[in-house]
Amino acid sequence: MAQQKIHFFSEDVSYTLKNKASLRSWIIDTISGENKKLKELSIILCSDGYLLSVNQQYLKHDTYTDIITFDYSENPDEIQGDIFISIERVKENALQIGHAEKDELHRVIIHGVLHLLGYKDKSASEQQLMTSKEDQYLALRRF
Repeated sequence: MAQQKIHFFSEDVSYTLKNKASLRSWIIDTISGENKKLKELSIILCSDGYLLSVNQQYLKHDTYTDIITFDYSENPDEIQGDIFISIERVKENALQIGHAEKDELHRVIIHGVLHLLGYKDKSASEQQLMTSKEDQYLALRRF
């Protein structure tokens, strides 16, 4: 079953993710909505320090971030990858922009999924499209 191809882990944090089954369905619906298939996806919730070490080790960036996505897809029609998310960054960002923590976490998750689907966010126009897609799929959540 495709649902079990999405795995949730935590590293260096104790965080209870709610509604995992609904979250899996929503992610799969997003992937299907972009005409792709899910091969396998791991979402790793972690601390700022853990994500900083991933950023330094693999991307050679010495900065804190809320998300890092690694794409392992070999077939352009299939999604396979890891999404690392700093729970500390998500909580802080939610506070700063006045969003519910759950909503910010879901936005960051879907942001990572969109990267795996081929969306970029380096230029202003890419960022605008990415935000539009995030909003589109966030509006489809039913949990």
